[in-house]
Amino acid sequence: MKLKLLQLFTFLGLLTASFSSHATEGIDEKINKSFAPIANSWEAFVFTSVSITSTQTVPIVLIVLIGGAMFFTLYFSFVNIRRFPMAIKVVQGKYDFVEGNDNLKSSNTATPVEEEKRDGEVSHFQALTAAVSGTVGLGNIAGVAVAIAVGGPGATFWLIVAGLLGMSSKFVECTLGVKYRDVDKDGTIHGGPMYYLSKGLKELKMSFLGKILAVTFAVLCVGASFGGGNAFQANQAVAQLTSTFGLEGSFIKTILGLIIAAIVAIVILGGIKRIAVWTERIVPFMAGLYMLACLIIIGAHFSYIGQAFYLIFSEAFTPTAGLGGFLGVLITGFRRAAFSNEAGVGSASIAHSAVKTRYPASEGVVSLLEPFIDTVVICTMTALVIIFYNRDGLFDYGMTDAAGNVVLKATGQSVGGVDLTTLAFDAVIPHFSYVLTVAIVLFAFSTMLSWSYYGLQAWKYLFGKSKMMDTAYKIIFLLFIIIGAAATLDSVVKFSDAMILAMVFPNMIGLVLLSPKVKEEMARYILAIKDRFK
Repeated sequence: MKLKLLQLFTFLGLLTASFSSHATEGIDEKINKSFAPIANSWEAFVFTSVSITSTQTVPIVLIVLIGGAMFFTLYFSFVNIRRFPMAIKVVQGKYDFVEGNDNLKSSNTATPVEEEKRDGEVSHFQALTAAVSGTVGLGNIAGVAVAIAVGGPGATFWLIVAGLLGMSSKFVECTLGVKYRDVDKDGTIHGGPMYYLSKGLKELKMSFLGKILAVTFAVLCVGASFGGGNAFQANQAVAQLTSTFGLEGSFIKTILGLIIAAIVAIVILGGIKRIAVWTERIVPFMAGLYMLACLIIIGAHFSYIGQAFYLIFSEAFTPTAGLGGFLGVLITGFRRAAFSNEAGVGSASIAHSAVKTRYPASEGVVSLLEPFIDTVVICTMTALVIIFYNRDGLFDYGMTDAAGNVVLKATGQSVGGVDLTTLAFDAVIPHFSYVLTVAIVLFAFSTMLSWSYYGLQAWKYLFGKSKMMDTAYKIIFLLFIIIGAAATLDSVVKFSDAMILAMVFPNMIGLVLLSPKVKEEMARYILAIKDRFK
């Protein structure tokens, strides 16, 4: 079956390659033109803003994300800080003893702890890397660079704060993802917001609301997986490859897309277990490679570290004139963090729900590490690299051109996010652009792997769990890689990217309503650990 599917995919890919080499540009223009009104309307709806001052607005979706994160942080008594050491220990396997079948009852409760099988398909570490691979990506390289260039060094402070708050949101959604997951007879796991919205709200006597929210989330997730989690990633990876190695032409881009799609096909045909195995290897390597380069640059500017952090903290509250003031810098940092770690979006809970555990809160605790790795560590490192690069005032913070790029004073060159980061690295590590290209391709590849699983789970929730539906989704997903690599469907990508953030609305409603269930699960897990030490 897998061989036939791969043969079918290759045939369709070759047709796409032949077709795109002659007509891609014209099709791009037609699709962008016809789809632009829909994309612009949808984007405007998702990013609807409210005025907080006469000159400053903030998207409602950002208010929902940050407001929810603050609520969870307080409601769970700063679980993001207090349970951080526990998260490390769970990943290391130091609490695996509570997963055994001999852990039957709690002596401190009137009722026995429910006996259950340790269902799941992947380990805590594999679930974490699978989820991290879906968030760590081009946003950490390009998005943060733009945020710092636009918002100044002070945006870094609020980026870190938002990342820390996001840890609480991730804890809630991933605990619920495991608690309300479905387990097939063969052990296959199906989980995520679709399930905790429908099953969880049904327990609260809100079946109709839960079903509406679950279906809405699933539709948005499928669309996001094809666009922002797939076509956009393929497009940016191929663009970086062609730019670095001087390649041109839509045919070359299509061939590169075919190669990427073929590799992705080999992995996703094996399901979450194979995806987890790959991400378990790729994520530590790519994150380590990128952080090593950042540490080299930080080391090269060791004497400037103190001044850099002074700028980060001082300009977080008293930003340089022209940056939109305190609120502008705060919103810039919060927006970048929220869009980077996807805490509150709900997507990561789909991967975390496949973990092998009998205590949902154990994986919720593990998921705390995800925003920390993505935002507090990797995004902050990128921010420092940009601040170091601009220590001599190569460009003015807050001054961008019509395309949103910074303009280098010496040459007048307009520089975007990835290019700005590349210049910053090359200034210290000559020809690092080649290494950065490898990192970008790996980031894009791992993101596609994770989003293929997210989209597939949402697809199955909508259309059933048959083998035919499974195959249909994977074929469509693979074709979008090829299309995304060869085409410049700006409007389609804009539309699907907005779908990712639209997932926040149905998801956050469920998270708030089901918070008491999470508190119960956390108490149950803590009690199981304490009982073993008596």
